[in-house]
Amino acid sequence: MYGLSLGVAQIGETLPHAVFALLSGLNAAVVGVIALAAVQLAEKAITDPLTRLLVFLAAAAGLLYNALWYFPLLLVIAAAVTLVHDFRWLHRPVKAVGQAGQVLLFWKRPKARESEPEEATAGVELREGTSTEKRKTFPAPLPGEEAQSPRPASPNSTARDGGLPMAESDNMGDTSSANRDEPRVVPPERQLDFSWKLGVGIICAFLASFVAIMVLRGTPPEKPLLYRLFANMYLAGTIIFGGGPVVIPLLREYVVAEGWVSPRDFLIGLALIQAFPGPNFNFAVYLGGLTAAGGGYNPAAGAILGYLGIFAPGVVMVHGTVGIWGAIRGLRSVKSALRGMNAAAVGLIYTAVYRIWQIGWIDEGFVQGISLANDPWWVVVTATSYVGGRWFHMSPPVVILLGAAMGLIRHGVVTK
Repeated sequence: MYGLSLGVAQIGETLPHAVFALLSGLNAAVVGVIALAAVQLAEKAITDPLTRLLVFLAAAAGLLYNALWYFPLLLVIAAAVTLVHDFRWLHRPVKAVGQAGQVLLFWKRPKARESEPEEATAGVELREGTSTEKRKTFPAPLPGEEAQSPRPASPNSTARDGGLPMAESDNMGDTSSANRDEPRVVPPERQLDFSWKLGVGIICAFLASFVAIMVLRGTPPEKPLLYRLFANMYLAGTIIFGGGPVVIPLLREYVVAEGWVSPRDFLIGLALIQAFPGPNFNFAVYLGGLTAAGGGYNPAAGAILGYLGIFAPGVVMVHGTVGIWGAIRGLRSVKSALRGMNAAAVGLIYTAVYRIWQIGWIDEGFVQGISLANDPWWVVVTATSYVGGRWFHMSPPVVILLGAAMGLIRHGVVTK
């Protein structure tokens, strides 16, 4: 990507029509690939009606507005919604409101209907000899988890998840149950011996560095170009939750909207990076090199700062989380919050599909990009890439190169 930034920086204002057609074909195929990724991720993230609703609402909210602070806020709201839903924090207030409404409407159920279930229940308890003492209740499992009745642990059972005893399987011949109860084994050479105190320290240090960088970024006077580039990439690497496709529209806001990279060069890089292996985060290297070259700095410095800015937050947070994950991974609140954040993140991937769709067609007369829907051929290219991956199991590089070939075919037909 650094080499591509050097080459693109030397390109003039105009390009041959064939190049524009090839790049547009790449972009149209990329839209189909990202749409397929969004559908596949949604199938995993949706575990109940609430997560299905969160995927839809996050996608709708992302389509209606776009800002630096907006996407992280949507993720936090989604986490709060699942917490409130799973722990029924609004259950009592809603029930109280309903009872107040019944009083206002002078509605009252007949006594006979109220007493019948109690009498029936009492009769069952007397016949079966059950105890009248209040039974111990257990919280319901989160959606997607299996409901398991509590069982006494065997004295010889092994410990997992923070030293809790692991109950033995009721049916030792059931291999599926045995596989579910077997803890994941990490090879010793790949284990990170981090205590929770060290993990908390790493996370706190990262948050402090993030706040310091953002405060310096927003305070006058205007900072040097390379610092602002690093700060924007650091922000993108911190708030991205949901994978590579989500980062594309954010990077456009952080770089193109700042005037550092032209829309045409951004789209050229976007088309090319999809044809190469590796994560979309490598796009930051390309954008960093172009930004530095356009500002009169060494492109290598911009490429390195872009790389460090977008990858460092994830690397640091992973190492900090390793120390405390063993203590918090079993908490229902953590599972609930992550379920909501995952659903919202998948919804945001659909916004990436829409935004790339709106700027995917580039040509000499509209180098900033217009909607692929303006020409049915690009719609066919997008559908071809989606169907090829979904039904015929074609790999993303193959369908993307196929899109480039279809772009050249369109150019050959139109020019003749």
